[in-house]
Amino acid sequence: MKTAIRMDDITSDMDFEKFYRVKKLLDTYQIKPLIGVVPFNRDKNLRRNPDCEDFPTFLKLLQEEGYVVALHGCYHVYETQKKGLFPLNDFSEYAGIPFEKQKDMLKKGKKQLEEWGIGTDIFMAPAHTFDNNTLRALKAVGFRALTDGFGSRPYIRNGLVFYPIAKKRTDCFSDKNGYTTLVLHTNTMEEKDFGILEKQLAENKEHFISYSEYLDVTPKKRGIFGNLAEYLLATVKYILVRMR
Repeated sequence: MKTAIRMDDITSDMDFEKFYRVKKLLDTYQIKPLIGVVPFNRDKNLRRNPDCEDFPTFLKLLQEEGYVVALHGCYHVYETQKKGLFPLNDFSEYAGIPFEKQKDMLKKGKKQLEEWGIGTDIFMAPAHTFDNNTLRALKAVGFRALTDGFGSRPYIRNGLVFYPIAKKRTDCFSDKNGYTTLVLHTNTMEEKDFGILEKQLAENKEHFISYSEYLDVTPKKRGIFGNLAEYLLATVKYILVRMR
């Protein structure tokens, strides 16, 4: 399995020390990840530092290095208790919200990134939750792709390309053919987590690719049965996580 990396919750007030610790590890193996940027962070759980005044420059430098940027919501605030089409969680910034409001939030977030000099057509849903209105709104605002879903390679759904994430970490290092994504939340990583990541990178370096390589993989079409299987797998994972 070829594995790309995505880093969630990139904000102007995140824990930059932890971010740079992970970046140093990825630099060792020349891995350029996808980063999910929250343009207007209102989630107190993500606030770890005062605002970085030079945040746009920080993002542009990463993009110049080969990092791929995704819009990670608008405010990262959960307004509903809806699971949506990919039910890994039962809360959402988007699922259950009317189409026009979703479109306005997506447009606002995209515009802010563009004002910072960052262009993207990739969306990363907070809590992995989105619904059919989200997909409609994404296309209306000019997005092409999402980083989410389960599968062994990119697939097309509702006219958008989905780049699947791993159901569990061990899937990332499988000998099976295909592609997946390892999801990292640097803000909440503890000392043991850095050690685990360092070990996984060292022992499985042949599996890792930069996210730009993932974007070059030709997506396959997927029908209703594939979508149903994905929904059931996500539901099972939701139940198992809450049984721990």
